[in-house]
Amino acid sequence: MATPGTLVLAGTPIGRVEDASPRLARELAEADVVAAEDTRRLKRLTTELGVTVGGRIVSYFEGNESQRTPALLEELEAGRRVLLVTDAGMPSVSDPGYRLVAAAVAADVPVTTVPGPSAVLAALAVSGLPVDRFCFEGFLPRKQGERARRLAALAGEERTMVFFEAPHRTEAALAAMAEAWGDDRAAAVCRELTKTHEEVRRGPLAELAAWASDGVRGEVTVVVAGAGPEPGVAADDDSLRAAVDEREAAGMTRKEAIVEVARSAGVPRRVVYNLVHSKGPR
Repeated sequence: MATPGTLVLAGTPIGRVEDASPRLARELAEADVVAAEDTRRLKRLTTELGVTVGGRIVSYFEGNESQRTPALLEELEAGRRVLLVTDAGMPSVSDPGYRLVAAAVAADVPVTTVPGPSAVLAALAVSGLPVDRFCFEGFLPRKQGERARRLAALAGEERTMVFFEAPHRTEAALAAMAEAWGDDRAAAVCRELTKTHEEVRRGPLAELAAWASDGVRGEVTVVVAGAGPEPGVAADDDSLRAAVDEREAAGMTRKEAIVEVARSAGVPRRVVYNLVHSKGPR
């Protein structure tokens, strides 16, 4: 029996080709088989990198993933090195790859990775939200009822959440999040990360949904704060009032202070407003 080859999962640029690693270029040149989500995009990438693929190129996308996996596993079991790339980012992360990885692991075929750009980590890093604990939820269901049920199940999730979303569904997704978790839940919409027209919009979910109503273009990653208070501002009445007082003393208007405290504590803005104004004139 032949010594098995190796399955290599390679991260590809999510925007700028300069983000491609030297190891990615070497693996593309040396692999026996390159399985690509889109062979045309692979061709553009290798041309920009100045790399010639030395092995056989096969397509491997959502529509043929199940059918192609057994053949690729045979290549691996025959001792060949198979490189898997998707259009952008890391294979198997909301992209084709999981079936082949699972099959290789079950067959005791070595699996390794060429680390690369990740929209998930890039969005987390620039979001301004807590990143010490987070979870990735991929794409929300397209149907309204299924999406609402998914969001309801995440209502108590305390970790920062990361989602992928199609541009034409971004407004609906943000509005559904606001309905499920509150208008004032802090979030960030990261659009076209690392590309020429990169844009990061931060704010409460309701404000972001209103912004998205004008239309969103490009690749979208949404980061949303988890449930419960964020570090720094407790959610009890006295702490919320004190936090507003501190910000007003530092020069903020009362409205600005209320907005920031509500966002930081993870509570609706109206709760902080009512607490502050229940004390009477100051």
